[in-house]
Amino acid sequence: MADKEIMATGRRKTAIAVVKLVKGKGRVFVNGKTFNDYFGNRAALEMMVFRPLALTDNQENYDVRVKTVGGGVTAQAGAIKHGISRALLKINEDYKTVLKAEGLLTRDARVKERKKYGRKRARKRFQFSKR
Repeated sequence: MADKEIMATGRRKTAIAVVKLVKGKGRVFVNGKTFNDYFGNRAALEMMVFRPLALTDNQENYDVRVKTVGGGVTAQAGAIKHGISRALLKINEDYKTVLKAEGLLTRDARVKERKKYGRKRARKRFQFSKR
């Protein structure tokens, strides 16, 4: 298909996505399925994943092959976005200013806070009864 493929890893919460960019027609395959088969018809996730490609005008130039594990669908989409951004940076360093300005190269480090003892969740308390 192509002489070389660019690989990068993206992360979000507990999701990890290994992204391969290959010369192609702009198709996205996630875990062997097409984008719509894997994520369903979610326009917000589609916009999120294609954002780095759209900003760098590479939407029609590369096929994206992704192996993703962990997290939920939104976290996986965020990990794919991060991975695509990092792979594009390997292709051309000039994309750094555009991608950095949009915050696509920064790993979103927010994760779920652990549950504390004596609490219902991390911060929520049990119902207080005065009598």
